[in-house]
Amino acid sequence: MTAPSQVDYHDLLRVWREADTIPEIEHAWLFDHLQPIFGDPNGTIYEGWTLLSALAAQTRRLRLGVLVTSNRIRPPAMLAKIATTVDIISGGRLDFGIGVGSRPSHPLARREYEAHGLPFHDTAHAVGSLAEACTVIRRLWTETEPFDFDGTYVQVTNAFGNPKPVQRPHPPIVIGGRSSATLRVVAEHADLWNIPGGDIDDVVSRSALLDRYCAEIGRDPASITRSIHLPVSYDQPGTTRGAIGEAIDAGFRHIVLGLSAPYPADVARWVADQLINDNR
Repeated sequence: MTAPSQVDYHDLLRVWREADTIPEIEHAWLFDHLQPIFGDPNGTIYEGWTLLSALAAQTRRLRLGVLVTSNRIRPPAMLAKIATTVDIISGGRLDFGIGVGSRPSHPLARREYEAHGLPFHDTAHAVGSLAEACTVIRRLWTETEPFDFDGTYVQVTNAFGNPKPVQRPHPPIVIGGRSSATLRVVAEHADLWNIPGGDIDDVVSRSALLDRYCAEIGRDPASITRSIHLPVSYDQPGTTRGAIGEAIDAGFRHIVLGLSAPYPADVARWVADQLINDNR
C-alpha cells in the first residue's frame, strides 16, 4: 500500500510499476482521503480513484484497489460507475474496497469533509448507509434491468449500470473496519474483511466476532477472506516479518504492507526478498 499523500505521482508510479513485475507481490493499494492525515496538513494528496485509474492503465498483473473508499464522499451509484470503469481499464483486476469513512474520534476526521462541503453524519448513519450502499452497488453491477431503491439513507430511481464490470458476478468487495456495527455489514456483504494491524489479540477477537455474526445469518465464516494492513519498517524488517507471521498464524492470508515515503530504490524487490519470501 502506498498512501498517495506527501509524495510525488512519479514516485508512486515507479513503485507500482516495479511491484507489477514481482510475482510475490499480488496486490497494490491506495487510500481515500482528500486532505493529509499525516505530515504537513497542507501537503500534497491525490484523489484515490482517479489515481487508481491511472495506475491501472500503467500495470498489467497486480490486483488493485482503494483501502478503503470512504462511503461518505461519493453517492453509491456514482461510486459503482467509477469502480466499473477501473475494473474495465485494469482488465478485471479491481478489488473494491469500501468502509464507513473517517472515524469521528480521529482529530483530522472532519477537516477534509468540511473543506469539500461534504456532510459528516454520526456513526449510526454512516454504518446504515454503508449497508445500503453495498446493496445498491452490487445490484448496479449485476442486474439487467433498471430498478428503484428507497432506503433509509440511499434512494435511487431508474438506476442501471451499463457497462458491467469485467469480473463476474462482480469485483470482490473488501470492507474495512473493526467496530461491531461495521462487522455486521461485513458479515452480510463482504468477500474480504480488512482490519488495521496492531494488537494481534484484538485482531483475533474481532475476527471471532465476525465469525459469530456470520453464524447468526447462516453464512460460512470461511467464505470471507481475512485481510490485515501492517506498516513496514525499513530499518527493522525483522519486526515486520514477525507481525506478518503472527497475522498468518491467526488466519489472515491477505496481507497489505504499508510503505512509507520516501520510497527507497527497488523497494518492491526489497519487500519481496526481506518480508514475503522469509515468511513462506
